[in-house]
Amino acid sequence: MTQSLHEQLYGGHYGQTPVKTVFEYVAIFLAMFPMALIVNWIILPLNIVSGGLTGICAIIYYATRGLFPGLFAMYGGSIPVWLTTLVFNLILLAIAYFTVDWRFCVRTLFGTLTLSMWYRVIPIRETSLIDDPVSACIVGGLAFGVALGVVMSNNGSSGGTDIVAKVVHHYRDISLGRVMIICDLIIIASSYMLPVPEQYMTDGMTAQAIADFKTRRILYGLCMTVSYTLSVDTMMTHLRRSVQFFIYSQNRYAEIATAINVTVNRGVTVLDGTGWYLQQPMHVVTVLAHRHEAAQIMRIVHDIDPNAFVSQANVSGVFGKGFEAFSR
Repeated sequence: MTQSLHEQLYGGHYGQTPVKTVFEYVAIFLAMFPMALIVNWIILPLNIVSGGLTGICAIIYYATRGLFPGLFAMYGGSIPVWLTTLVFNLILLAIAYFTVDWRFCVRTLFGTLTLSMWYRVIPIRETSLIDDPVSACIVGGLAFGVALGVVMSNNGSSGGTDIVAKVVHHYRDISLGRVMIICDLIIIASSYMLPVPEQYMTDGMTAQAIADFKTRRILYGLCMTVSYTLSVDTMMTHLRRSVQFFIYSQNRYAEIATAINVTVNRGVTVLDGTGWYLQQPMHVVTVLAHRHEAAQIMRIVHDIDPNAFVSQANVSGVFGKGFEAFSR
């Protein structure tokens, strides 16, 4: 029997539903907007170079300023970020297609096209939305990280160093995080070679003053990268955090398990054990649930067996039916 496209992509009825897939693509599409907004309204006006492909595209944008007045007049003669983002990602995706999971390439291609479109639609401000560079890096980095966290939580990617890390990890036993950190540091450090923009140049500007400006640009880039990295990690951990219950009830474990199963609509597992102090058989009800369901489960246990012993713990990730989908 020939499988449908949905069955080929998601493994039949056990996989992700089409509605869930559409929702994820819509979320990725919308989350790319604030990412592009931060780049065009904060990063580029302040001449900051962050990590990732955004940093590479920003370097090209600064380095080519005024070189193509006819072709890219609306960008001050610079090669626009939307164009370099699109070209670089398409090249990287062509390489990744033959080495990593093609499903990753499909989602990344969608993210790349969406991000490039937003870069193209949103105008670049002449002055930054936030004047102070340190505040801009912190606020912009946090907001960028939240948007990127939404993209990643919906199994999406904006491309760039994500693709490089995937390819390198495929051939070498190097963690994805380490590859991305190395790439970010190289990109940010290379911004030292860029000239000082005209708006920051003053008459009689000394070599020391120029070196100080370039050093500050590197520090701003590091601040921006650290801000959005911490923001992404915090958001991903927060979104995936669930609770795990171990409920010890001597005689009413079956009622508790049934009530949780029916009322909260959560799967329940009953483990057979032995209470070692009294040397008596003991049944342990185990439940994995979302955090907002924890209070309801505790009420159920208390109403049925006030003498039950309950252990509740936070878990950083639960994968399977009813929770996060397995990464492909």
